[in-house]
Amino acid sequence: MTKLYKHSKEPEVYYYFNANGEKLWMFRHRYYDSSGKRREKRKSGFKTDKAAIKALMEVKALTLRGDTKKLDYEYITVGQWLDTWFEANYIKLAPTTQRTYKNAINNYLKPTIGQYKLQKLDKATYQREFINKFVGKFKPRTIRLWHNVFSVAINAAVEEEILPRNRFTRVSIPDEDNDVVKDNYLTENELNQLLDFAKQHEPITNYTALLVLAYTGMRKGELMGLQWKNIDFKYNTITIEHTRDRLGLRKPKTRNSYRTIPVDPSVMEQLKHYKTWCKQLLLKHGKKIKADSIVFIDECAEPIYNEFINYVLKLVIKASGIKEITVHGLRHTHATILLNRNANVKAIAERLGNTPDMIYRIYGHLTKDSSNALMSVFSDSLSASGVKTGVQD
Repeated sequence: MTKLYKHSKEPEVYYYFNANGEKLWMFRHRYYDSSGKRREKRKSGFKTDKAAIKALMEVKALTLRGDTKKLDYEYITVGQWLDTWFEANYIKLAPTTQRTYKNAINNYLKPTIGQYKLQKLDKATYQREFINKFVGKFKPRTIRLWHNVFSVAINAAVEEEILPRNRFTRVSIPDEDNDVVKDNYLTENELNQLLDFAKQHEPITNYTALLVLAYTGMRKGELMGLQWKNIDFKYNTITIEHTRDRLGLRKPKTRNSYRTIPVDPSVMEQLKHYKTWCKQLLLKHGKKIKADSIVFIDECAEPIYNEFINYVLKLVIKASGIKEITVHGLRHTHATILLNRNANVKAIAERLGNTPDMIYRIYGHLTKDSSNALMSVFSDSLSASGVKTGVQD
């Protein structure tokens, strides 16, 4: 055991000699943590007594201010904190959010920056070792999602007074460059071709589901969560108040997702026809249609499963010769058609359960085109009415 020698003036500072005979300095400071437990903070390896005394004064200042958590958690790593934070908070999260957070933490955050000390990790290191490692390998929105998980955990550390602030708020993540949409949408003619093929060749559930997705822009989970009480045939509206996936029915994740969508009368007529078919099918299976019955069911009178619509769309696309899109591409199709028709961005956002900012971010290239089109419409209108403008003589 290394022998310690007290400093002549500071009783909590000591000097000692290492294995090479070099004289080094250290401090030992006793304090009470936030729970009233007696603890000792020590640090060694200082080249001079002044450096050791300065570090000791900083520790004393923290304890006097009551900021003992910064001392208690000085050596905790990023990975340890992420595990601690997730374990304490996962019950509050929706099942899909739990999976998303756990995947981000275990597969991406911990393998890259988990070994760093939580209090020592800086913005430059985070940018280099985490963000930049995945740029070009994953879509920007995926990297942003993982960063958001990290930010939530860091904000929790700030609230717990383990960190003084969140220093990772302005990291550089590439813009989406419309990667969310890319070519994942159909033109009006392609959509008509798709729906016409489904109408002629697909079972009634398949066609009706694709029709509703195309005409409302709702998400797949929202379609799967529809109940008959959500469909108002008198006022031609559909209300979104649930989402459903392999884990079951639950409330939407965001406030904007709760909404009532005006629906084209032709779609409502198809839904009336479909409801009659559902009643007959359920009756064959000894069941009755109820207000809280799931709308879209299969031939066995059971709610459609999570991958049902994906499978149906792939079949219809392949058989009809339409370019390949995802189910979410029907939502993009709905939005792009409305934007190309110069529909109000705020109204589109409310219809899709988004915010106007999100519409501008995802469909920014289309809103610019729409703005240019509006400018031309205004100029053409003035010209048609005989107004002469231009350079003043």
